[in-house]
Amino acid sequence: MAARDAGTEPVPLDDIDRRIIAELTRDGRMSVTQVAENVHISRAHAYTRIARLTGEGVLSRFTALVDPIKAGLRSSAYVTLKLKQDAWRELRDQLGAIPEVHHVALVGGDFDVILLVRAVDNIDLRRVIFDQLQSMPGVLDTQTFLVFEDLDTR
Repeated sequence: MAARDAGTEPVPLDDIDRRIIAELTRDGRMSVTQVAENVHISRAHAYTRIARLTGEGVLSRFTALVDPIKAGLRSSAYVTLKLKQDAWRELRDQLGAIPEVHHVALVGGDFDVILLVRAVDNIDLRRVIFDQLQSMPGVLDTQTFLVFEDLDTR
């Protein structure tokens, strides 16, 4: 069995770590003081734990969740791509450079890549799929699944 990269091994997490992660997942702007109060630990302890979790890559970034409808992105779709066997490395960077592509996942199964595409409207969505995705060298086939409603499960 091949050795794994040191950075890919899971980090041991205890109950306090998991509670801190849950608090920051719920509100990434929460202050260290508020995290400490909610988890029932000292501020210094919370600060040390958050710094460790960040340093070990468990917490990799703090970001805002954007409501796509309020941001004017009224049309969303999951788009699957079938690729030529050797095309995924070049396409990975190209897909990430398309502003309407909000998530790229390399997957196994009937297709090779699944994308979350958000656009202003269906005309814009069609442009992205037909003019950009389907015209990329190495893309053999696409399938589009229109999103009727996003449900927040967290």
